[in-house]
This record gives sequence, C-alpha cells and structure tokens, in this order.
Amino acid sequence: MYSRARYYYVRKETVDINKDLVAASATPLVLAILSEGDSYGYAIVKRVSELSGGDLQWTDGMLYPVLHRLERQGHIKGKWGTSETGRKRKYYHLTARGQAQLAQQCQQWQMVDAALRNVWPAASLLIRSALSPLPSHG
Repeated sequence: MYSRARYYYVRKETVDINKDLVAASATPLVLAILSEGDSYGYAIVKRVSELSGGDLQWTDGMLYPVLHRLERQGHIKGKWGTSETGRKRKYYHLTARGQAQLAQQCQQWQMVDAALRNVWPAASLLIRSALSPLPSHG
C-alpha cells in the first residue's frame, strides 16, 4: 500500500525510510498540505516532494488510499471540478473535523520530535561511526 520513500543524509547516502514511518507520516502531511488550501492528488504528491527537498517521492498508489480513508473519516471532503485545461479532477479540502485532527497530529508529532531530539545527541557518536567507512586492516 505504501511505497518506500528515499531520504538522503548530509553525506548524500541514500537510505530507505521504513514503510511504517512513511505510513505514519502520511496523514499529518496530507492534512497539513490541505490546510494551505484545496488541492488534488498530483499537486499533493508534488507538494510532498517540494517540502522534503525531493527526498520523499510519493506515488498515486500510496496517496489515494490515504485520501479515501481521510474522506471516509470526515477529515477531508472531495469535490469534482475542472482544471484550467478542462481536465476533470477531484479537489480536496480540509473539514472542521480535519482541522481538529491536524491539531492532534501536530501535538503528537511535536512530542515524538522532542523525544528524538533529546535522545539523538547521546546516540550521535554511534550514528557517526555507523555512517563512517570501515577502516581497512591490512
């Protein structure tokens, strides 16, 4: 259901983001993007890429199940419309229930972020050594 996203460390080494993390972050990302204004699938995919500096590359197959679930839950509402080019597309907007969910998600992610920021300095030496090339013995 969820594709693996790519993330680049400062050293530009490619690392796969665990599918569980991609899935967990999908709801707050979609809700936050829709808090900026109404949008449609392809534009949401492009916005995720833009927000991540190109590191997160979502697919339609990953996004649309999230949009359908959020619509069923009443967090977003979709409405068919026509683009400037005459193409039919479904535009989504955030509902009042979705705004409340976004506020909850924001609080939860801020708590997780704070906890990780508190523990990462202690793990920084281990992280640096894991990212460093192994010394040659010979």
